[in-house]
Amino acid sequence: MFRWLPGSRLGRLIIALNVLGLAILIAGALVLNELRQGLVDARIDSLTTQGELMAAIIDQAFTVGEPTPAMDANDASLTLQMLANPKTQRARLFDAQGRPIADSELVADRVEQRVLPPAARRGEARLPLSLKPRPKTAVAAEARAALRAEVAKALRGQHVAGLRRSENGDRVVSVSIPIQRVQAVLGVLTLEANDVDEIIARERMALIPFILIAVAVSLSSSLLLTRLIAQPVRRLARAADRVRLAGARAISLPDLARRDDELGDLTRSLEDMTQALSERMDAIESFAADVAHEIKNPLTSLRSAVETLDLVTDPTARERLLRILKNDVQRLDRLVTDISNASRLDAELSRDNPKPVDLERLVADIVGLYQATAKPGDVAVRFARPVGLEATTVMGREGSLGQVFRNLIDNARSFSPPGGEVVVAVQRGAGRVIATVSDAGPGIPPENLETIFERFYTSRPKGAAFGGNSGLGLSIARQIVEAHGGTLRAQNRVVDGQVIGAVFLLVLPEAKA
Repeated sequence: MFRWLPGSRLGRLIIALNVLGLAILIAGALVLNELRQGLVDARIDSLTTQGELMAAIIDQAFTVGEPTPAMDANDASLTLQMLANPKTQRARLFDAQGRPIADSELVADRVEQRVLPPAARRGEARLPLSLKPRPKTAVAAEARAALRAEVAKALRGQHVAGLRRSENGDRVVSVSIPIQRVQAVLGVLTLEANDVDEIIARERMALIPFILIAVAVSLSSSLLLTRLIAQPVRRLARAADRVRLAGARAISLPDLARRDDELGDLTRSLEDMTQALSERMDAIESFAADVAHEIKNPLTSLRSAVETLDLVTDPTARERLLRILKNDVQRLDRLVTDISNASRLDAELSRDNPKPVDLERLVADIVGLYQATAKPGDVAVRFARPVGLEATTVMGREGSLGQVFRNLIDNARSFSPPGGEVVVAVQRGAGRVIATVSDAGPGIPPENLETIFERFYTSRPKGAAFGGNSGLGLSIARQIVEAHGGTLRAQNRVVDGQVIGAVFLLVLPEAKA
């Protein structure tokens, strides 16, 4: 119910302020319409009462004749002149054939007053009074026709009352009452009140305060909405332009951020967004500096080896320089590949939508691939599948999660001794899915348990191939896990106080059913 109403306080405030002015105007109009109809009905009742009294007097005093009654027109006209009040109403008397007998405007002893037009200036033609605009002939004809129709109904014995137009175009309240002797209609008495337009004009004047109040409320609400919405939005737009044009790193509008409405939420979101963009820009700058530093080392080694190669004549020394050149080229190739993968990581994570992934099945497939391609003397990879393990489903991107496990397994294999074993396990617990990758290597120095996740950090065991690692694998793995709302950390495996290897713990939130 009422689902069309906005769910925010600011939206309800906008609707309430805009509707309030209209509600005041509508309420005022409805009240005055009821009052207008009430005044007209009251005028009709008053005229009906007067007309019935006057018709009864004329009927009792000035109707003669037996057995066929008739009305004395002269006496009835004199009575009408005495009873009518021409200042507020007009009384007319018609005979049985609908012909006018008497009219209070004609028999009244009064002087007609008319406002003269302003004096004409010299050289201007003065219009004669006879040229004063008169009511249109069509309006007068319609008024006479309406009066005849009303009198005709009254001659049939009906009481007629209502609004109609007079001959000069004004609206009048008219009541026509038949003068009857038993069943015979001897004439019709018509009373007209011509103050309807004056009543309507007064009603319109009474409507002006309501209109002024509605306009004031509308203007106040518009100014309030401008102050609450338009001006803050303009400030936000200008702040965004400063960030775009001046190279600022963040939007700072603390007074808007304290607001407890949608604009406050928008301001805080923009501040958080620009702060995140600033951190991303800092990360990109740092990444670019690290890339330049890491690429510079093999390039420097390559340049030194190339410059020295022409000067060395000993075949053994030349062979050693060639091996250095090959190792540096291999290291550059590895660096460029990992840097390319790291630079595309954010775009790939934002482009792919998370889907349910069975982590146990994914790990089993990856371990099976390592086992299928293993050679004699390679470090073995084993999946320690627990008995009765329930579904281990997480929301994520299968390709990215697979890259995490490959990076962790490759890292563990590089630190494991020949003939060693890397064990991968998956388990559930408290709404989480926990995966571990364990090796039997020398372990990790306690001070480096977090350093190993930094970009380009490498600390290889003796005998490892030079340039075979770029130091980006663990950094990429942690970035992917954090993008999935999980955590990745490292710790040592200790038995009887002795370090027997390292283990990486990957924790991801379990997918909701």
